[in-house]
Amino acid sequence: MDVVAYVRVSTKGQGESGLGMEAQCDYIQSAARQQGWNIVEWFTEVASGSVVPTERPELKKALSHNLPIVVAKLDRLSRDVEHIAGLMKRATLKVATMPHADNFQLHLFASLAEQERAFIRNRTKEALASLKSRADAGDAVAVQKINNRSQALAKGRAVADITAANSVRMERVTGHQELVRPHLESCLYNKINTLQSVADCLNAKGVYTARGNEWNPTAVRRLMIALSVSF
Repeated sequence: MDVVAYVRVSTKGQGESGLGMEAQCDYIQSAARQQGWNIVEWFTEVASGSVVPTERPELKKALSHNLPIVVAKLDRLSRDVEHIAGLMKRATLKVATMPHADNFQLHLFASLAEQERAFIRNRTKEALASLKSRADAGDAVAVQKINNRSQALAKGRAVADITAANSVRMERVTGHQELVRPHLESCLYNKINTLQSVADCLNAKGVYTARGNEWNPTAVRRLMIALSVSF
């Protein structure tokens, strides 16, 4: 069975689940070998799990193939059961850590996971209220814990801001690449067959990179890979 693989982390580190890109790829490749899945293309991106799946550039590309989408864990698609349900209407989902689960079972799993997260949030809220009460009463340990938590939250917000900015930048780059595509294909149609000659052709057309720079062989190579174009 032909499938496409999707890998996501929330930051350039391992991501919120502790499952980095390399580990996710290992899970997916292992499941593909065991299940006889043929991975026709890989899609990877850095995006927060709070971003609606259908608004992520790489996931949109994966969906456009109209093939089953394989992920290492269900939360790599989303932690929101509504988002998962929406994706199930558009594609068959396969999860490497539970490869035999069908869409119904995955939907049930997502619902239970979301319910458990709600329970955890409530328990955390109650614990924080108790901690604040002790801090207000002068408990030094409680005061220190609240200060530590505030610092951690501030750091987390800074990381989230960086992630959001990266997502916006990637969307802009992807959009620009699609605008350059017809010019690139025009250059290749003229039998140009080196990266430098393609760069020269694009520069001669007055077409520049997303940053407004002239093209060079490295930039052309990245463009061709991103657009799945070859000589």
